[in-house]
Amino acid sequence: MCLAVLALHELAHLPVLIAANRDEYHARPTAPAAPWDDGSDIVAGRDLKSGGTWMGMTRGGRYALVTNFRDPMRVLPDAPSRGDLVGDFLRGDETPAAYATRIDTIGGQYNGYNLIVGDLTGAWYCSNRGAPARALPPGIYALSNHLLDTPWPKLARTKAAFTRLLRGRLQADAGLSLPERLQPEMERLLLALADRSVAPDAELPDTGIGLERERFLSSPFIVDPVYGTRSSSVMAVSAHDCLLHERRFAPDGIALGDVELHYSIQTTR
Repeated sequence: MCLAVLALHELAHLPVLIAANRDEYHARPTAPAAPWDDGSDIVAGRDLKSGGTWMGMTRGGRYALVTNFRDPMRVLPDAPSRGDLVGDFLRGDETPAAYATRIDTIGGQYNGYNLIVGDLTGAWYCSNRGAPARALPPGIYALSNHLLDTPWPKLARTKAAFTRLLRGRLQADAGLSLPERLQPEMERLLLALADRSVAPDAELPDTGIGLERERFLSSPFIVDPVYGTRSSSVMAVSAHDCLLHERRFAPDGIALGDVELHYSIQTTR
């Protein structure tokens, strides 16, 4: 996944709201969001090449996401899949604090990553590129292929659009289910993720991949026949229920279909 905006314990009655784009090679096999058939209670899309996922939740209210840290000069060819960091947290029962702290000690095994893990008690962030594990206080965050809240143009635009949406009715209606509460705003959340605007060259970061590639990757939504935005997702967790809405895209950027998964929170695993 390459872009995520998150409202964590910021909205009244809605502890977790995440909107995210997954950018990937179109040839990489992927399963749409669904309950996993491995005996866990994971609900997520799945990378069929390595078996992990970029973002997911459980019916018990756990959630996690990972992004790659763009670092072309430091690539480990035999590193384990970063998608396993998400799946292992969702499958386990460690607290977010314990898991993030433990992963910090073994992070050097992986290529560059940013990881956010959480549940209804709170969220933690860690990266193996200079950001030790830390708790995230209530707030609105944005994450791409550098450290949390690095002000890349696409992050700034998407975070601003996301924040504007949060000023509306999402802050109320605690008695409604998540589909009822989010339905009026779902298309607007997905529209914020669909921004194809390329950033001006003067605002582009220099991550070692050259100006043309920086420009290509600077839009929140990327359209290309080889590599681009494969899916846009909205994930939410409340004290009562959890929801994952995923929209998948073809290489030409045309939507292929949506899936929405909604469950009551299970208080015991």
